[in-house]
Amino acid sequence: MLAVAVLAAGKGTRMKSALPKVLQPLAGATLVERVLASCHRLAPDRQLLVVGHQAERVERTLAGIEGLEFVLQQPQNGTGHAVQQLLGPLEGFEGELLVLNGDVPLLRPETLESLLSTHRTSGAAVTLLTARLADPSGYGRVFADGAGQVSGIVEHRDCNAEQLANTLTNAGIYCFDWARLATVLPSLSSDNDQGELYLTDTVALLRPAMHMEVGDPDEVAGINDRQQLAHCEAVLQDRLRRHWMAEGVSFTDPASCTLSEHTRFGRDVLVEPQCHFRGASSIGEGCRIGPGCLIENSQLAAEVEVIHSVLRDSHVERGCVIGPFAQLRAGAHLAEGCRIGNFVEVKNSQLGEGCKANHLSYLGDADLGAEVNIGAGTVTANFDGVRKHRTVIGGGSKTGANSVLVAPITLGEGVTVGAGSTLTKDVPAGALALGRARQLVKENWTAGPTPRQQQGVAG
Repeated sequence: MLAVAVLAAGKGTRMKSALPKVLQPLAGATLVERVLASCHRLAPDRQLLVVGHQAERVERTLAGIEGLEFVLQQPQNGTGHAVQQLLGPLEGFEGELLVLNGDVPLLRPETLESLLSTHRTSGAAVTLLTARLADPSGYGRVFADGAGQVSGIVEHRDCNAEQLANTLTNAGIYCFDWARLATVLPSLSSDNDQGELYLTDTVALLRPAMHMEVGDPDEVAGINDRQQLAHCEAVLQDRLRRHWMAEGVSFTDPASCTLSEHTRFGRDVLVEPQCHFRGASSIGEGCRIGPGCLIENSQLAAEVEVIHSVLRDSHVERGCVIGPFAQLRAGAHLAEGCRIGNFVEVKNSQLGEGCKANHLSYLGDADLGAEVNIGAGTVTANFDGVRKHRTVIGGGSKTGANSVLVAPITLGEGVTVGAGSTLTKDVPAGALALGRARQLVKENWTAGPTPRQQQGVAG
């Protein structure tokens, strides 16, 4: 059997944030969610999260994760003390305990599978993950023989000159035989500079102890401050871009674009510079995105083109063209072949096939049939000050420039709205609708003298 414990009780004071460190976002998911996700392939029998600082907030955030058990560490007195809190919940448990840190979010599932396999094959009481760092300053050094058996761990401040030359460091990730660990946990001592109980001290009490060196040191990069968070974001973004380029997506300037973990792309998508994808977005085959786009929780079918625009919580069907400088908000749904042009906003509206709104318009809470043409400056006035109302425009209708449709209102099929009209009543199919003041022209009109002319100053 396998239990996974994630240590997530720390304050993270160096983050200088009201948000607990383990809830800081990284490519669309929190740090601790990423740590928990890295264990899915292991199919653990128990998942435990050790919480402390802002425990209630952490528990609320993760309440939807099935089978996750919360264990309170109060006060927070070191990593050894955190794992001591598992003695009760895991009483009688037989199997391995994998201990992870809630602020080490880049571990690959393959690495954890290898760690578990190495531990089981060796028969060790503990197997720790190690990393060889170019600059190991501040990290405990791991000393082991060629077979991977650990003879000891020496903290950086306690190393002599010869020991400091060793670049093999402790990553703080362990796989234990739980029964043997449970026998030594009560004997941990806080007789150290920090006055805390260290999980590291159990390695000297458990034999045999083995280590497995990780191939990519970035996998065990921890996050204690904003700079380290930015570093991990860069590493993860590079991973995501490389993955999708291998799947047939082209980025003309990869470093300028960011993705979420849940973004999905079809083949032959072209992503131009300064494009950003958030949430669970999907981009169909042959789309062209960018430059300068933000797409969040939106689904785009094949061969859609989006330029310098923002799409949130929207659906766009095949062959649509959007932008530049357009915005699709929550509930926007464009059928095939629609064209949304510059400075057009669409919110909670359904547009039929082939609709066009090319300039300076707002379509809110509207239902448009096929082949509707929206003239420049058309506005659906959907709010009466208390409630939102819908506008319905039948297929083949067209609105003139600077039209205002005051909802609730229905225009039948094939309606023509004259430019500058404000409509407040339904219009039957095939009608011409005009709703504007009659033009007044006064011929031979001469304006009176200006104030400057009245004062004798030439105009």
